[in-house]
Amino acid sequence: MKSLSLFALALACAAQAASAAPDDIADSAPSSTYFTQAPNKPIPEGSNWYTSAELGAISTSGNTSGTSVTGKIDARHEMNNWSNEYIATGYFKEDEIANDDGSRSRTRSAQRYSLSAKAAYKLLEDGNRAFVLGSHVNDKFGAYTRYSSMSVGYGTQLLRREDKTVDVEVGPGVFHGVNSAGGTEAGMTVRGAAQLRWRVSPSAAFSQTVSVERGTSNMHSIAETSLSTKINGTMQMKAAFSARNDTNVPEEKKNTDTQTSLTLVYSF
Repeated sequence: MKSLSLFALALACAAQAASAAPDDIADSAPSSTYFTQAPNKPIPEGSNWYTSAELGAISTSGNTSGTSVTGKIDARHEMNNWSNEYIATGYFKEDEIANDDGSRSRTRSAQRYSLSAKAAYKLLEDGNRAFVLGSHVNDKFGAYTRYSSMSVGYGTQLLRREDKTVDVEVGPGVFHGVNSAGGTEAGMTVRGAAQLRWRVSPSAAFSQTVSVERGTSNMHSIAETSLSTKINGTMQMKAAFSARNDTNVPEEKKNTDTQTSLTLVYSF
């Protein structure tokens, strides 16, 4: 995948890590689906929540008619010893088609929902954590119509500079999937993930995330590249490209699904 080249860039940046410096990019880059990262601020007594809502929509009419909507809610719960994250995403697309009798009707051509929950325990050394992650994806038109996984592992921050951070995670897990042909797959996995965040300017941030789950019969990977710009204190505009890949799919399905989006992000 194209995004894997950026993963290599992230690891290259990590190799050049110098002494730690204050990190202020947490306020300029939305949290990733696969990493729970607390802002570099003192946590209020007890706990605190950081939530963002993301929405994008496209509607066309005329010779080509259709509607597509993508959305995401990301809630992080920060505590002194724990950093938890709960994420819900959705995407659907409807097209208007011409029938043989001259009439027109709308048909659903994409429909995907996903849920994930993660609990990360902060270890003594800054940036290190032990985590447990569970996720479920329902994709009506995908190579896997249902895909659930759970993993545990260890995460650390390889690079922490004023304008860049690189985080990695690794650990074992299990998965259960139903492919579009009705076949069921389940087994053990080894999961690895990495994220590069780069504050390009005071008002713009770049993020690259890669997650790979290697199982006995399939390798499931997700990559997202995004660029976010601040509109004001609570609003951001985000342009993103994401790719989902499975190495073992039914014959009538493609291995890779991609999505390009432009969304508004509201943080509260």
